[in-house]
Amino acid sequence: MFLTFNLPAQIVQEDGSTRDESELYASTKQVNQFFRRFNGEENQKGKRYYESDKEFREASLRKNYLSLLFDRENQNISTEQKKDFINDVTDKRNPKFLDFHEEGWFAEVNVVFMRNGKEENILLFFKIQEEREGYEWVLEQVSSAHYQEFFDKDKSDEKPFLHPMSHELDFMNLHKSLNQENAVDFTSDEFEEDPLSIFLYEMASNQIEFKTVTGSKFHFFQCEGWYFQIAEYNRKGYNSGWLISDLTPIEKQDVPKLKSFIYEAK
Repeated sequence: MFLTFNLPAQIVQEDGSTRDESELYASTKQVNQFFRRFNGEENQKGKRYYESDKEFREASLRKNYLSLLFDRENQNISTEQKKDFINDVTDKRNPKFLDFHEEGWFAEVNVVFMRNGKEENILLFFKIQEEREGYEWVLEQVSSAHYQEFFDKDKSDEKPFLHPMSHELDFMNLHKSLNQENAVDFTSDEFEEDPLSIFLYEMASNQIEFKTVTGSKFHFFQCEGWYFQIAEYNRKGYNSGWLISDLTPIEKQDVPKLKSFIYEAK
């Protein structure tokens, strides 16, 4: 008597290790695949569903996939919060989907640059923008600890200032003030620094040089009432690839404030 078993296929990785075929299917290997799984537009083996298919964006399929799209090792997202999120985005009365080409999501890329022979990390933020007959990623903002140190404005009662009668002296006191103090202290209350312009100038004048990308993640505001972030986890097991690494409910009026907080992260 011969017994036969249906064993999962073994796939050899670049490092020589193997993974079960089922494990590979479970991993969300690409960001585009995260979109499809979130929306319920493919089955468990990666087969695409289209609008003509009855399974396309089917609520039960989405609930099954969404429960698998969280980083299970992250203890900061509670089970109850996950449940509330999944139920909300799959609500048949008002389901919420992700759209690659729409606003409401952006990329955060950690890049290493060289400045005066030393490495420096700068965060670059990109968004999708329509261009002619297609789309492209465009640089929207940057964040750098190096830039921030020049914009640490003194807001105390003792902050330096230019005397209101300086104009009668042809502003001759500028020489002393600007040499001894931080120039940003003399800006108006409405002044806001523009790190992106500084970055572009430094690139154009060869003050910094691109070296390598060390990582990236994506921020989403497309599901009204929620903010979430996805990051890539390269590890063994089914819970790998692009997964939700942060989730929080958010009111619409608080979205700009949270975006500013993300942009200012170092």
